[in-house]
Amino acid sequence: MDKPSAKYEVIYEIVSQDGNLQNVKELCEIAGVSKSGYYNWIRSADKRAEKEAKDKADFELILEAYQFRGYSKGIRGVHMRLLHLDPPVIINTKKIQRLMKKYGLRCPIRKANPYRRMAKALKTDTVADNLLNRQFKAFGARKVLLTDITYIPCCGVFFYLSVIKDAYTMQILAHVLSESLEIDFVLETVNILIEKHGVSFDDETLIHSDQGCHYTSKKFRQIIADYELRQSMSRRGNCWDNAPQESFFGHMKDEIMDKIILAQSFEEAKLIIDDYMDYYNNDRPQWQLAKLTPNEYYEYITTGIYPLNNYTPGVSAHSPPSLTEPERNAIDIVADGEKLKNNSVDIPSNE
Repeated sequence: MDKPSAKYEVIYEIVSQDGNLQNVKELCEIAGVSKSGYYNWIRSADKRAEKEAKDKADFELILEAYQFRGYSKGIRGVHMRLLHLDPPVIINTKKIQRLMKKYGLRCPIRKANPYRRMAKALKTDTVADNLLNRQFKAFGARKVLLTDITYIPCCGVFFYLSVIKDAYTMQILAHVLSESLEIDFVLETVNILIEKHGVSFDDETLIHSDQGCHYTSKKFRQIIADYELRQSMSRRGNCWDNAPQESFFGHMKDEIMDKIILAQSFEEAKLIIDDYMDYYNNDRPQWQLAKLTPNEYYEYITTGIYPLNNYTPGVSAHSPPSLTEPERNAIDIVADGEKLKNNSVDIPSNE
């Protein structure tokens, strides 16, 4: 009971009791607080009640944002979700943190991944050079594609998820869940990628992976060559060379595993994965993406129109804030889905 307000509350309860023989001065001396402070506390009762009501109302909004689509969120995630409400709600992160602490709402904590990466498997001797060299954000949208496989424990077995991600916009461009670790589902992921987004690639677009057996296989190297994509690989045993993809898998598992463990079949697990990918691309804003979702961010850098400008002070619909050089280059896009024009920054060639 170190806070004066807590002591004032005890004093008030005592003096309000029937038959109380102690006066306020004596009680304040015992509690080590001033009498004037106690009476100021009494006079501010209405303001405290008003503040408490406002806190409760704001917390209801925070709780709604926290629980949106069934995925718990951190303080920044709650803040960005509130910005996407209609009408938007602006509550700064410090207040969100204070109210979550006040009402006992805890942020999800990243857990250490209990699963090791796929055991070393037989693979060809053909390993592509590391053309990317961790320059994940240097070349703009649709220039650097990251791909990897992760294990999804479910129904007493493992399912296998193949994902391709745009390193710049953080969009998940293609994903396939498989019951088998055979290479077919990795090739299917590439086919889906080209079907949905192939028009936005050019001869400088590269696809980066680790040195797993799927990516060194003849079939994978052939399909990449057929689609005129450039292949890049991480150094052996160096997960940092594909860090954004590894990070995505870690966050995804933190957010879906409570649902996955309840799944009774591959089909149920697939529905959960598909729903999460839709949520991630369309309803999960990211702080480093100007507080936009990955799909919103791609539209932003290709059109120059910031979608949240209606409630972002000082932002004009045609003057988006703090554009980087790759973003400014990416805005120069041909209408109706034609290829993006080349950025002014060149990706190192294979030569």
